[in-house]
Amino acid sequence: MKTMKAAVFRGPGHIALERKPVPVAGPGEAVIRMTMTTICGTDVHILKGEYPVAPGLTIGHEPVGVIAELGSGVVGYTLGQRVVVGAITPCGQCHSCLEAHQSQCGGHLMGGWRFGNTIDGCQAEYIRVPFAMANLAPIPDGLSDEQVLMCPDIMSTGFGGAENGAIRIGDTVAVFAQGPIGLCATAGARLRGASRIIAIDTVPERLEMAMRLGADHVVDFRAEDPVEAIRRLTGGLGADVSIEALGTQQTFESCLRVLRPGGTLSSLGVYSGKLGLPVDAFAAGLGDHKLVTTLCPGGKHRMQRLMNVVASGRLDLRPLVTHRFRLDDIVEAYELFANQRDGVLKVAITP
Repeated sequence: MKTMKAAVFRGPGHIALERKPVPVAGPGEAVIRMTMTTICGTDVHILKGEYPVAPGLTIGHEPVGVIAELGSGVVGYTLGQRVVVGAITPCGQCHSCLEAHQSQCGGHLMGGWRFGNTIDGCQAEYIRVPFAMANLAPIPDGLSDEQVLMCPDIMSTGFGGAENGAIRIGDTVAVFAQGPIGLCATAGARLRGASRIIAIDTVPERLEMAMRLGADHVVDFRAEDPVEAIRRLTGGLGADVSIEALGTQQTFESCLRVLRPGGTLSSLGVYSGKLGLPVDAFAAGLGDHKLVTTLCPGGKHRMQRLMNVVASGRLDLRPLVTHRFRLDDIVEAYELFANQRDGVLKVAITP
């Protein structure tokens, strides 16, 4: 039996590099030989025991690689072809998919999130891709692995926050937290036509990156109250759209408090524990506010559209890759990323 190296979740606080059998493609499936992946904040939630997955599961949900095997019924692809696969792998046939809610594939919450959640993920040498015809997106010639590395999750999620927030040309948008997803939300807000984007964080490197990706103003929440700052910058009116990209009670409340009447809160955070809705910030339910959430849009057409943006030159997310590791050093990579040391934004993992 052929085996491979894989990063395996063994329990809260414990991820280990182990050997596992190389997966085999069943009908409608494909096996991808991984060439690059990364670590997501959601993986850290799993590591900390804040999101439950089964011990023994391979972690990771951002695959870039080449096709190593095609199962029966998978046509239009060739062995050795470079592909990217979304973090969300919809079937394309169920009620949720046909209602254009592919992220909720299967009809239950987060049903489309399979890699590193309900099936083995991609922090390994090989990965099995379900519903391959709906999920394998060929990488255009001329684009490198690092250029498309953000497409499977953070680019799709961050853009999704801007899209679901229904940002209009000329809007004022506040983006709370400038981690990788928040930075992609900032970039997405600019591409959607926002005329004033306010980025909130406290890490100087992240605030600088936010300006590079489209922010017009940055607010250091340790230096000043972000709610007061945004009210001042908007002449007391507030933001048309606020995007929450951290997943804490404090940032969620702040997003509510900066909205103008009738504004939209677009939530991207993964929350653990109880999330409260303060009555005053919510205007007792009478402020005509909208609250929307986003789980990373997936599927091959979504990936193709994101790669079109990259290929057009309108957005280059390679600067988000601040550190590079081999799969053999995955535990060290987790330690760095989970503790946010050395100015880390994203790490590139290569087998």
